[in-house]
Amino acid sequence: MKVVIPVAGVGSKLRPHTHTQPKSLVPVADNTILGHIVERLIQAGVQDYVFIIGYLGDKVENYVRQKYPQISAEFVVQEPREGLGHALWIARETYRHEDSVLIMLGDNIVEADLPAIIASPKSVLGVKKVAKPSLFGVTEVGMDEYIVKVVEKPKIPKSNFALVGLYKIMQPEKLVRSLEHIITENIRTHNEYHLTDALMHMIRQGERMVTWNVDNWFDCGRKETLLEANAKLLRHSRFRELDYSSEYPGNIIIPPVSIGSNCNITHSIIGPNVAIGDNTTISRSSLSNSIIGAYSELQNAVMHDSIIGSDASFKGLSHSLNIGDSTEINFAQ
Repeated sequence: MKVVIPVAGVGSKLRPHTHTQPKSLVPVADNTILGHIVERLIQAGVQDYVFIIGYLGDKVENYVRQKYPQISAEFVVQEPREGLGHALWIARETYRHEDSVLIMLGDNIVEADLPAIIASPKSVLGVKKVAKPSLFGVTEVGMDEYIVKVVEKPKIPKSNFALVGLYKIMQPEKLVRSLEHIITENIRTHNEYHLTDALMHMIRQGERMVTWNVDNWFDCGRKETLLEANAKLLRHSRFRELDYSSEYPGNIIIPPVSIGSNCNITHSIIGPNVAIGDNTTISRSSLSNSIIGAYSELQNAVMHDSIIGSDASFKGLSHSLNIGDSTEINFAQ
């Protein structure tokens, strides 16, 4: 089994954080987005990887080689970037002769029974029920439980089961031929070559695919969804059981919280749902539902629903007041 992870995107919806690092390396909980993906795959026994890189791709390659030296990793550059279907077409020679291939998008963290998906004799598309299916690729299933249609961001969805960025394809050569079809025929959706169009071509050619309802799906492509993913990942038992009270006396720590190594935290309230990177200094601050990057410094900060990048500095206002009777002061405006 070989896994292909496309991580070539610019990540414009996560700017300014993606000005200096690829989206897949943005921190969430106690790891990066890509780190969560790779570690789940390693736990499932996967050792062979293909990373499709583009924007700031050298940082992705350095990260993978340094943090996961035990895996076999190939890197393919997608340039220009013309959609997921195009990315997989560019990388086709790395996986087309495999018995099966697992594709996992580099900006989605999926919690599912990966060993069972890998062992399945069928082609499997991971799905999750969503409230707004028009924002995603959508699957439609027939009476025999096989997929009859996949469509990218339909205006009028006929299903609310969204594709979550996890695809296990049997006989990858068939996928390559369908990718070749959409490329040579210039079949584009929203001006890009989409994997969904290639999958639909496979279905028309008789390929039988089934859906797999995943346990959890964290789409980390925007600030709001990244913070939501951070909060949900921090609810895992290993974070709830962490006790930082002895390590950071004089502070109020409200779990779940993840604090990196070599941090200096004084006179602060941290939590809930806060992830702090290594070597960060925080003093006289109150933080909740936020992600703080490594080597950052916060003083007199009151923050919620915030993402602070690495090597950032924030110094808020500090007041010494002598307030008389019947006085109202409002700094909120």
